[in-house]
Amino acid sequence: MFQRVGAAAYRSDLENIIALCNILGNPQKQLKLIHVAGTNGKGSVTHIIASILQQQGYKVGVFVSPHYKDYRERIKINGKLISKKFVTAFVQKNIRKFKKINASFFEISTAMAFEYFKHEKVDFAVIETGMGGRLDSTNIITPLLSVITNISYDHQQFLGNTLPLIAGEKAGIIKPGVPAVIGETQKETKPVFEQKAKESGSAIYFADKTPIKVPAKTDLKGDYQQKNIRTALATIEVLKKQAIKIGHKAIERGLKHVVRNTGLMGRWMVIDKMPLTVFDSAHNEGGLRQLKSEIEKTKFKQLHFVYGTVGDKDISKNLALLPKNAIYYFCKADIPRGMDAEELKLKAATFKLKGEVYTSVKKAFKAAKSASGEKDMVLVAGSVFIVAEVI
Repeated sequence: MFQRVGAAAYRSDLENIIALCNILGNPQKQLKLIHVAGTNGKGSVTHIIASILQQQGYKVGVFVSPHYKDYRERIKINGKLISKKFVTAFVQKNIRKFKKINASFFEISTAMAFEYFKHEKVDFAVIETGMGGRLDSTNIITPLLSVITNISYDHQQFLGNTLPLIAGEKAGIIKPGVPAVIGETQKETKPVFEQKAKESGSAIYFADKTPIKVPAKTDLKGDYQQKNIRTALATIEVLKKQAIKIGHKAIERGLKHVVRNTGLMGRWMVIDKMPLTVFDSAHNEGGLRQLKSEIEKTKFKQLHFVYGTVGDKDISKNLALLPKNAIYYFCKADIPRGMDAEELKLKAATFKLKGEVYTSVKKAFKAAKSASGEKDMVLVAGSVFIVAEVI
């Protein structure tokens, strides 16, 4: 499992997922799909699109990763988790064939999502890439529309160490004749997307350059979600051009009830007001930059920051973005890939970040809550897996 283990679990080709889907009769070919990639925001955009389609009355599947508490969070229809019965029956029926081709955890999950959505006869399914795009297991689909939220630095050891190289990998989800929506116009990456669209004969739309009326009300917290909302709305507009019925009321209500409709978690998630307690899954440079901006807009007396991260990335750029006047509670998520909390404390000290080490995320969170006053803020961030242990 890549999210837990890291590089050792990474697959750099599509042979296995093609073989898996052949075994199942290629369920993905019977679905109307929307494909979403990007460094940050792809989970939010996926859920916003799904929520709007749901409000129009469609039956909508969602495939995302990783999960927080329950594996079934990855595969949902109209916000409802895939049944335990389907998961166990699918694995029992196919596990021998899957083992024979040495299928990975993510490959099996992707194939399961396609099979479940076909079985349940969804009207649409919104599919989020796991990592990258070109070689991601989800990239055997031909969607109605490809969406790329933005490009920032993450997983450079697999995707490349420049923004154009990373963009090239993400652009791999753009298919011949299939329109593409790009969330953010970036000087370094715009030519990459335009060239790929030209080669593919695909219409291309940049969401931040598209005139869109954004409804005022949403249950998504955090100003950074405005970019994701614009990307999702641009996607909806392109779907409407494909004669898919989506009314203004569905857009309004879909935005207003994203969390309720889809079960989206871990994005500027306010758990308590006194002290203000927030969980956020920001874990890379782009995400932490947005998080920093959100912190700067928030009023509090003292910030208590429960922080942990993975150990297989260069985190110096991440640490440079963290607020220096916070009290840190360093911890390690209970996964093999997590960075040792003592090591994290030493690295953080070189960026003038001060705090203590805790033997578990829960102990770190409990200490932060105990030490905080009513007007303080407690923030848990740095990794999906850190948030997952306290959510």
